[in-house]
Amino acid sequence: MPLPQQVTELLLAWSQGQSSALEELMPLVHKELQRLARHYMAGQNPGHTLQTTALVNEAYLRLVDCSRVR
Repeated sequence: MPLPQQVTELLLAWSQGQSSALEELMPLVHKELQRLARHYMAGQNPGHTLQTTALVNEAYLRLVDCSRVR
């Protein structure tokens, strides 16, 4: 299953009370945030002003099918 679908399914399961879904979800999210951070930071000049909020928002949009999660 592609990562966005997997994350969405785990979020849905967690929202329905399946606590083990959170334990499976967090490592996936952490790994993807690290990957995105490395990607974005590699292209920045020293002294850049990349905001972490923008990075987190981008990661969220890539990881979650927003049409299925409340």
